[in-house]
Formats: sequence, C-alpha cells, structure tokens
Amino acid sequence: MPITLQVLSPERELLSCQVEQVELPGMLGRFVVLPGHAPIISALVGGVIRYRIAGEDKELEIASGFVKVKDNIVTACIER
Repeated sequence: MPITLQVLSPERELLSCQVEQVELPGMLGRFVVLPGHAPIISALVGGVIRYRIAGEDKELEIASGFVKVKDNIVTACIER
C-alpha cells in the first residue's frame, strides 16, 4: 500500500508522489512513516526529508516546518 507524499512551501507545491516510506526530522528526533501509520501532527526542524520510490532513496533539504500524517497521506509544509 503506497503512501502519498505532498511537500508544500509557501511559494508552491514542491513534491507530490507515491512513496514506500518517508523519514522526517521531527523536533524530538527523526521518525519514519510507513503504510498504516497512526495519525500524527509534528513540528519539523532543519534537516532532510528522505523518501523511497521504487526502492530508490531520495532527499529534500528543509529548514523547518510541520507535517500531518493521516490515512496514508503525508503532508509536509516546509521552509527551505
């Protein structure tokens, strides 16, 4: 079951794709979102969002933001 990853900045949508997993830089440490993850809202700190598409790991550097996870949809609103 894929996860929909949406990454938004104040200017535009940076990313919208189906991924296998997402790793995020939360305020209390990095955490991984897998299919079926419980709903959560978290602040994000500077670092890297890592995500996997078809077995290939990709990265997106961020300065800060927040993320909402619900129903296999990960929506990150970030500053770069």
